Amino acid sequence: MPREQLGVCAEGNLHSVYLMFNANDGIESQLRPCLANVAQYIHELSDQYADSALNGFIAVGANYWDSLYSASRPAELKPFPARSADNRDAPALEYDLFAHIRCDRLDILHLVANEVCQMFEGLVELVDEERGFRFMDNRDLTGFVDGTENPKGRNRQQVALVGDEDIVFKSGSYVHVQKFAHNLSKWHRLPQKKQEDIIGRTKHDNIEYASADKPLTSHIKRVNLKDAQGNSMEILRQSMPYGSVKEQGLMFISNCRNSENFEQMLHSMVHGDEEGNHDHLLHFTQALTGSSFFAPSLDFMEKAAN
Repeated sequence: MPREQLGVCAEGNLHSVYLMFNANDGIESQLRPCLANVAQYIHELSDQYADSALNGFIAVGANYWDSLYSASRPAELKPFPARSADNRDAPALEYDLFAHIRCDRLDILHLVANEVCQMFEGLVELVDEERGFRFMDNRDLTGFVDGTENPKGRNRQQVALVGDEDIVFKSGSYVHVQKFAHNLSKWHRLPQKKQEDIIGRTKHDNIEYASADKPLTSHIKRVNLKDAQGNSMEILRQSMPYGSVKEQGLMFISNCRNSENFEQMLHSMVHGDEEGNHDHLLHFTQALTGSSFFAPSLDFMEKAAN
């Protein structure tokens, strides 16, 4: 069984850092072993800093994959599925590499992020950096609990990790990242019941509306989808709030064994159903970025490095 990168399925943390890199030209032969070393380094640090629950993963961009690993490609890896309808946009902004690191101690997180950047020195350029944090009891800055529908226990691996259907990439994960900026002043002007109708849950005690009571435009209605066989189309969300007083929102991270589940959810949010019922939460938050990656297993990266 190939070894997964532990951060893909890890439980939540207090702090996170998101590092987006673009690779320099012609350095792939050096970057492949470097990437394997960075991923293994984070893996080993998870034991060293177990008391602060350090974890993380490294993922390769859809548009850069063939340059780095030309011999084979994950079956469903494709560029970010940008969507646009009326004033609702889900733009694409692709990067070559994504480092996702989380920890319950901010000082250790900062130390490890610096070390990862130093290991990549001369090979890549750091294009974007964002810091995430736990808000209240796992709530988004809108005040609602985030990630309630996440799979639990061993089902996290079942949802997030590629299985035997793509054996070369077993234990890897498709990763989609969006940075959302919230219009909180507009949101907070809404009555609480209106906010709850938009989400599809109660705000304080996090109780999901009965199915018959959920507006077709509620966030939960738009993202809780089923496939043709009636199975839930699940993803593992590793999202966290980010930002300052000036700009704040949600770093949305989706990990899944396929790319289809996320693509269908995004389409449902932006374009809606056959009657055009889209996600009304998008009236209060704007996607600034959209990036597609694959986080391979540690074994795949080590083998490719040689």
